Amino acid sequence: MKKSALIFTLLAVVAMIALAGCGEKKETAQSAPANTAQSAPAQAMASNPNMWEGTVIETMNSGGYTYVYIDTGSEKIWAAGPQTEVAEGQVIVMDKGMAMPDFHAKSLDRDFDVIYFVGSISGKDSADHPQAEHPSAEHPQAAAGAMGSGADHTVVEKAEVVNVAKVAGGYTVEEIFNQSGSLQGQDVKVRGQVVKFTANIMGTNWVHIQDGTGNGETADLTVTTSAVVAPGDMVLVEGPLTVNKDFGAGYKYAAIIEGAAVTKE
Repeated sequence: MKKSALIFTLLAVVAMIALAGCGEKKETAQSAPANTAQSAPAQAMASNPNMWEGTVIETMNSGGYTYVYIDTGSEKIWAAGPQTEVAEGQVIVMDKGMAMPDFHAKSLDRDFDVIYFVGSISGKDSADHPQAEHPSAEHPQAAAGAMGSGADHTVVEKAEVVNVAKVAGGYTVEEIFNQSGSLQGQDVKVRGQVVKFTANIMGTNWVHIQDGTGNGETADLTVTTSAVVAPGDMVLVEGPLTVNKDFGAGYKYAAIIEGAAVTKE
């Protein structure tokens, strides 16, 4: 009897330990949702994979562009985007643009092993990060925002572009605007310097060229093309001219060359 009582006691102890273990697992399982709930805000604040965020180490403006050297915490990179007021030590965000290896910036007379051309640069604390969304064909208004800048969103301010010779049998940028009525639908040729390039917006690349002629709207010509160029490149553009092209959302171009052949010179 004593032996049976001992066995019974041992079985009871084992059962209590097992129940205690189940209780601990249940408590852990119940606490897991609370931990997940606490981590959700942190997950929501995670960096957008289409964006870079970093501290400005060095910056300069040239040729209508702002160049920034930033420390993301994991790497240091050079990028260039539409001219923006930034300062050393400032934390900025920008879309992950197109990499250009072995790039020579003519306006700076400087070589970069790799530089990224981005559609926007903005301070981290900018209200609602208006330029943070990476433009794409699925977001036509965001895409249109990458097409140009300036008061009417379609014109890049006049850069310090000089000594651009008019191409034989072609036009200057100013002449294209001034004669756009008679040139509508015709193939036109123009030589200019690239002052802005945005890749793969609504299925095409967007280029702004200037040649030093004109003022305001008549100084900056927008071109769509499959060619890949970079700010500072001297290019020859040839293609059909469209007048008063309206993409909606306020993005209207008095003159634009669409589907152009663009050749670097």
